[in-house]
Amino acid sequence: MPIFIQNSLSKKKEEFVPAAAAEVKMYTCGVTVYDDCHVGHARSLFIFDCVRKYLEHRGYSVKLVRNITDVDDKIINRARQDGVVFEEIRNRYIENYYRDLKGLEIDKADFEPLATENVPYMIDHIRQLIEKGSAYEVDGDVYFSVRTFAGYGRLSGQSLDDMLTAVRIEKDEKKRDPLDFALWKKSKEGEPSWKSPWGLGRPGWHIECSTMSMRYLRTQTLDIHAGGRDLIFPHHENEIAQAEALTGHLFAKYWIHHGLLTIEGRKMSKSLGNFVTIQDVLKKYSPNILKMFFLTAHYGSPMDFAISGLESSKKAYEKIEEFLDRCSIARKKNEGKAARSDPGTTKEVDQKCQEFEHVMDDDFNTAQGLATLFDLLNLGNRCLASASLAVEAKYVADTLTRLGKVLGLNLKAADKTRETSGAQRIKIVDSVTGTIDAVEIEKLLAERRDARKNKDFKRADEIRDRLKNIGVVVEDMEKA
Repeated sequence: MPIFIQNSLSKKKEEFVPAAAAEVKMYTCGVTVYDDCHVGHARSLFIFDCVRKYLEHRGYSVKLVRNITDVDDKIINRARQDGVVFEEIRNRYIENYYRDLKGLEIDKADFEPLATENVPYMIDHIRQLIEKGSAYEVDGDVYFSVRTFAGYGRLSGQSLDDMLTAVRIEKDEKKRDPLDFALWKKSKEGEPSWKSPWGLGRPGWHIECSTMSMRYLRTQTLDIHAGGRDLIFPHHENEIAQAEALTGHLFAKYWIHHGLLTIEGRKMSKSLGNFVTIQDVLKKYSPNILKMFFLTAHYGSPMDFAISGLESSKKAYEKIEEFLDRCSIARKKNEGKAARSDPGTTKEVDQKCQEFEHVMDDDFNTAQGLATLFDLLNLGNRCLASASLAVEAKYVADTLTRLGKVLGLNLKAADKTRETSGAQRIKIVDSVTGTIDAVEIEKLLAERRDARKNKDFKRADEIRDRLKNIGVVVEDMEKA
């Protein structure tokens, strides 16, 4: 079955046919490193990692490039605000970006190029645009001449007149046309700069993506270009103009844009006090829970980030953990027994796999894909409820885990082993009896520690037996 993608360029759903039969060349806009990444960045990073994983699941070899903007007005302004050099801000937030990527358990792209490492290639790109008459230089600045590119506006669906009404015209504007945009900026005193044919300066934001995507993917036409919906205009519109004016070829065949993330119904903003960083979330929720929350909505839809949604995802994820934990226990209990296979269960699992691919083939419908995983969960729980089907639960669990990985989830049994105050090791040995309240366990353990400290060994033994009855074995590693 073919994969269909909602193409922002054509405004319709199209069958996905990459230039090479088995290879996909994909570029996605990365972060600008002037502050810590927020949950909106997390959604973008995760969504396109999920797209990559699904394409690989369907047999494609995917080469993914995700840039890092490390020279920009925002970075320069942040350095001034903090009273530090530009490089300190740049290096700090690049390091924090990779910390966040690791914390989210999201794979790096095949290439994550820095803008500052590719300035010579941008300069050459700009030089050729000037030679072709698509750009011009004014007093050390270089601008792209929008009206020389006939296709400008086709991605955003705007006419030049529509765009012109939204442009603010500065009194000292050096551009020939208000719609023209900067390819190269003359550096001011104290700003980072590079030598160029037009003097010391730095690249504009838009040129880096056009240049680096074609360079690292080694093509003039990308299979997929991805990013947030807020980047369609002007960023992606300008990328198309810069690239196609240079090469004469279609810049990207498929454009994928994700919906924006709001916070409790409002746009995320530091001034409103609702700016939530990735680290803020990971302190309270595992990456699997955050990812599961993102999966509940189609990537193209806007999404509201609310604690209630995270809590719902947490409860849903705990059900998977509990099933995998129970399945592991059942598997151990059946070790040494003759293996058997129930054709009906196997057929039902295989049907769910087909359903998973069917919904994911339809523009990466993760919400329906996630629903299929919970269908498998229900099937697995039915298997565990029947003594004759306990072995079949392993096949369900393995399939659930495998499809979870396709969605970027690292599904596994709950980690029930932990150390407490160096005196006891608590180990959940059987959760078949039901969900164990961790808060209640901690209260009982604290009460038992006090009892042993006070030499009330009778009470300590009573609590130990009570814990054992709910599946918790307490091993005293040292005398009280």
